Amino acid sequence: MNLEIAGLADLHRALQELPAKIEGNIMRGALRAGQKVILEAAKGNINDRTGALSKSLRISFRSRSQKYGWIRMKLVAGNKDAYYAHMVEFGTARHYIKAKKHKSLFFAGLAREVVDHPGATPAPFMRPALDSAGPQAIEAVRDYIAKRLPKEIARANRS
Repeated sequence: MNLEIAGLADLHRALQELPAKIEGNIMRGALRAGQKVILEAAKGNINDRTGALSKSLRISFRSRSQKYGWIRMKLVAGNKDAYYAHMVEFGTARHYIKAKKHKSLFFAGLAREVVDHPGATPAPFMRPALDSAGPQAIEAVRDYIAKRLPKEIARANRS
């Protein structure tokens, strides 16, 4: 996927006029707006009976904008209830499930020491969400910045 974003030089100049804290707030909000678009697309791609995987999707960010000039934001899937998120996305290979501590597994009404699991086919939800909603996410980022930046510049000029 190739994306072309026009006007980055103008955006950079406008952001340089603002204090680092305000710049960080604008960029954090803009990135969150873009991530929300991808998050909703990912939720739409999940076929989840319990809803645990959909509920585990969240936006996480880390910021060092004031000191180092960067903000990192990511979309995270999985938690203690949906520990299997990566297995859904990428699938699993054929494997054996063994009982622990000399106990038995009950599978199909039979007690077994080992069960041969055939594996699981991948059911990707994150990558297709990025591929399908990427352009809309960039538009959401652009719209957020276009809406918020003039307000912050006006507020900075009044101070």
